[in-house]
Parts: sequence; structure tokens; C-alpha cells
Amino acid sequence: MFIVNVEGAINKDGKWLLVKRSLKEEHAGGELALVGGKVDKVGDSSDILERTLHREIDEEIGVKVSITSYVNSSSFVTNTGVHVVDIVFLCEYQSGAPYIKSPDEVDEIIWLTTEQIINHQQIPIYLKENIQLADRKLKRAIGEDFIE
Repeated sequence: MFIVNVEGAINKDGKWLLVKRSLKEEHAGGELALVGGKVDKVGDSSDILERTLHREIDEEIGVKVSITSYVNSSSFVTNTGVHVVDIVFLCEYQSGAPYIKSPDEVDEIIWLTTEQIINHQQIPIYLKENIQLADRKLKRAIGEDFIE
């Protein structure tokens, strides 16, 4: 078995919303990350990934977003041996002031540009790659030219 996890690459005014995960978190405590969480078992359902992402974002930081596109999927194994499938979506910030709504999951909210994330020494490579992919999708969506 594996866990399905969804994350939102939330962009507002050229910056990405990251959270510093709580040290209480079982996986990646204290690390910078996108907002998201595990898909719950709900039986037959439609739009389960999208509904989960909206719920997790609201539960953790209290904001509303619109999901604009799929970014990436990957798999990994946690330090405790749990297999995870992770799906990242590009999200457009809609409303609400982000705040630490769930201190058991979030220690800090941080807004950074793509360049700041790429150059940040403490951000894991997979997060840098997801932000670069999300940034490309965002630029395509708004019609900006860029060099790959």
C-alpha cells in the first residue's frame, strides 16, 4: 500500500507560499514545503485530489485557492518506510490572509520568489524542481516568454 499526498504550489504576486513544517510532523519536520496533505479514504468519490488539496490548504493556513493545473507527480519512501505518491498542482491564490491555523502541522509561513527558492541552501532539491516546473506552467498560462 501507499499514501497519496497532494500539494499546492500557490502563487501570488510573483511569490510562492511555502510553510516550515512543524517539528511535530512525522515526515520532514522542520523543512520548508508546499502546503498539502494525505488523501483520506472516502469510498467512491470524484475530484478527490482537488477536494483534498482545498481542504488541506484551508486546514493548515486558512486561504482559498483555485487549482489551475497539474504540475508533477513523484514517489518516495519516508524515513519510516512508508511509500508515498505525491501530486503537485499549480494554484492561484484567491482570498484569505494566510496564518498558522494548524500549529501541529505548520511552524511558519514564508513567501519567496522562484529565484529565492532556487538559491536557498535549506530547500530540498525536489521542492526546487517542483517550483521550477510550476513557474514554467504559470508563465505559459499568462503568456510570458521564457528560456527553458
